[in-house]
Amino acid sequence: MSNAGKKQSSLILALLPFVILYVCTVVLVALTREDMASTVGYWEYFVPFAAVIALISGWGTTYANGQWRLFYLIKQAVIWGGFIWLLMLFQTMGIDTALGAQKATLTLIFLVALVMIVSGITMDWKMVLYGAFLGLCGYLLTAPSNAAILQPIGDRFGIVDAQTKPMSMIIGIAVLAFVLTAFMLITTRATIATKRNR
Repeated sequence: MSNAGKKQSSLILALLPFVILYVCTVVLVALTREDMASTVGYWEYFVPFAAVIALISGWGTTYANGQWRLFYLIKQAVIWGGFIWLLMLFQTMGIDTALGAQKATLTLIFLVALVMIVSGITMDWKMVLYGAFLGLCGYLLTAPSNAAILQPIGDRFGIVDAQTKPMSMIIGIAVLAFVLTAFMLITTRATIATKRNR
């Protein structure tokens, strides 16, 4: 295999976790729109998966920024370990039951979005972008009237009646966020390549 072929397959492999992350999120949002009460379990299984993606995502950025990877691992362990511990504590105390399945689902979505943003600000901006996307999805799930926020976005891209097509808009925003994520990943990989060639 040529050097260009290896780089291309390596890039595809590096983008795969983000493809899976965004696709899973869109599928979970679609399922949640249909029946919010029954999807809380899916979102709970999604949390460790999202934590692993966040860990993988920042690994190259840490190297590119010249930071210690051990320090990076410790920060991720504190952020995600604390968050997973908090979720377990919520279940032990019965908070998720007291909230009810619908509110527990929304709370979990917003908490994952917040943790993604926090871990992203401290380590990897790709996760900030994903956290903002997930927060928007949670906001749209909160009440159907919140879909009005999609109108200005739709107007900017020439989409008529965007507020009446929330899933189409979520998919479009996911694709846009993924493209920006891919650009950030390519930039990080270029920085790493430059650093290794010195």
